Formats: sequence, C-alpha cells, structure tokens
Amino acid sequence: MDNPKSELEKILSAEDTGASERKKDHIEMAFQSQTGVEALDKRFYYEPILAAHPSGNLKPVSFAGKTMNAPLWISSMTGGTGQAGQINRNLAKVCGAFGLGMGLGSTRSLLYSDEFFEDFNLRELMGDECPFFANLGIAQIEKLIHEKATDKIDELLYKLRADGLFVHVNPLQEWLQPEGDFISRPPLETIQQLLENARYKIIVKEVGQGMGIESLKALFQLPLTAIDFAAHGGTNFSKLELLRSDAAQQAVYNNIASIGHSAEEMVLMTNSILNELKEKALCKDVIISGGIKTFLDGYYLIEKINTNAIYGQGSAFLKPAQESYEALHKHVQSQIDGLKLAYAFLKLK
Repeated sequence: MDNPKSELEKILSAEDTGASERKKDHIEMAFQSQTGVEALDKRFYYEPILAAHPSGNLKPVSFAGKTMNAPLWISSMTGGTGQAGQINRNLAKVCGAFGLGMGLGSTRSLLYSDEFFEDFNLRELMGDECPFFANLGIAQIEKLIHEKATDKIDELLYKLRADGLFVHVNPLQEWLQPEGDFISRPPLETIQQLLENARYKIIVKEVGQGMGIESLKALFQLPLTAIDFAAHGGTNFSKLELLRSDAAQQAVYNNIASIGHSAEEMVLMTNSILNELKEKALCKDVIISGGIKTFLDGYYLIEKINTNAIYGQGSAFLKPAQESYEALHKHVQSQIDGLKLAYAFLKLK
C-alpha cells in the first residue's frame, strides 16, 4: 500500500485555483510593467538567495530609555484645532499597537490653559512602554528661562505623563511667521541652560530644514537624549509660514526658505562628527527625519549612519490618520512589512 502523501506534497499538488486569472493579468500587464535601467534604485544590492521570506517581528530597538518594536518614530503633528484631537488619538493608538515612539506637536498652549489638553492626553492610548515626548519651541524655552518659570515644563510633562521634551529650534520659521517670536539668544545657550537643571530627557530638533555641521557638532557634545534631524525634503515650516505671508514677503524671502540640508547629507556629517569627537560625543542617539518618503529611505539611512538611529515620518502618517484608525493601522503594517523585506534581501552599496 502506498504511503499517504506528506502535508507538503498535498500543498504542492493542490489545484492553483487562481492560476488562470493570474496568467491573464500577467499578459495584460506585461507591457505596463516594463522598466528601464534609469529606474533602478542604486543604493542597494539585492540579494535574493540569502534569506527566506521574513516572518516574526523586527529586532527590537532601544531608544530614549525604552524599547521600540520597530525603528519608526511618528514625528510631531498637531493639536488645538478641528480634527487634530482625533488624528493624535489614532496616531497614539497605532503607536501602542506596534510599539512605536511619538512626539507631539507644540504643547505651548498647555503651559497656560487646559482647553486643548485632551488633544494631547494620549498616554493611556499608547501605553507606558512607548516613548512619548512633548514639544516646545526654543523661543518659548528662552522666555520661560527669562521668567524663571521652567517649572512649568515639569508640570506639563507630569500632566501628559511624557518621557521628556522635544525642543524645536526654528529661527527661520519664527522670522518668517507673521506672528513669530523674536529669538534674542543663540539657541545653543538656551539649550545648555535648560540642561543644567532639567530632570527629564531632552531631544533637540529642527523643523524642516535640518542643521549644518557646526550646529550638529555643538549638539552632539551636549548630554541630550537624541538629535532629530528634521531635514530639508519633508514639511518645511519656514516655507509653510512664508505661504501665510503677503506677496511682498514671499518675493523677498522665497529663496532663503529653501536653504537647508538633506537627511543623507546630515547622516554623512554625523558620521564625520562622531568619528572626530569620539568620547567627547555625549549624545549618541538620532532620529533621522525630513524627506523620508518610504521604508526604503528609512532603512537606507539608519543602516548608513554610524550610531544608534531610528527614522521619523510626519506627513506620511497624516492622510491615513485623517481617514480612519483602520487605514492608519494598515499603512503602518505595510511600512513594517517593507522593513522586514529590506532587512532580509537588501544590502547597502
């Protein structure tokens, strides 16, 4: 009597019920699928025989004293207007579901009023395991230091149950914003003074133009939790504020709003700086953000940098977060599945 077929043999011999339709698609779409050499992504070697299809989870990432399940950060969004609260709640829920980190949009209004508190009250949705940071601008920090009122920051973080504070450094944005604040001290001095007495974690970021090599070098020598690039290539808040100005202002300042540094340029600068500073570099963690359009961009840059890094996206999450939680969940799952593919089959050139 013949031996019964193994489970594998059964699977292999099973009828492929979708074969006919699939072959039809192949014929109809063959010409649409033609690609030229110019379309090749030249950043990677594709190694198809060294790994199986990925299964399971990504390797956990240590960041800001906590463990993330993927190297993906949801960058500062918004609050205090219209549907912002629901957007933030969707983002917080998806952070909790996937074990990601999140930075809030500016929480300046919460220093003086709880009117919009629920837009930012997200810790319960995220859970305690996910890194979660509030956000204040450098002009506001300067003002609080001048008024000897930095205890308001401690109160803010306590109310939000946040792990720490983003300080966004945005002199061009403030200059171009019709209602912008005047920054009267070099931001570096303000950050140094804040660090002297702060009992919380601090991350410094730009707002869409990135930072040059001297600014980065100065920041890496401070005991910061991380530096967030917020490089040129994504949402540029200086450009955004300029669009809110009149035509005369736009004509004068349009070119300077395009000044800045790409995320890849900042990765190369960071590698050079850390190689030079060695043990003098007190900050070792980075969020690579600004112009990160896909998981391939994120994978490429965190593999290219020579320090602990995750990558951040903001506007990429905004559309699905506005649509529904289900749409956002599907988007994030696709990003993480894409990262799994990248780690399995791609190597940097």
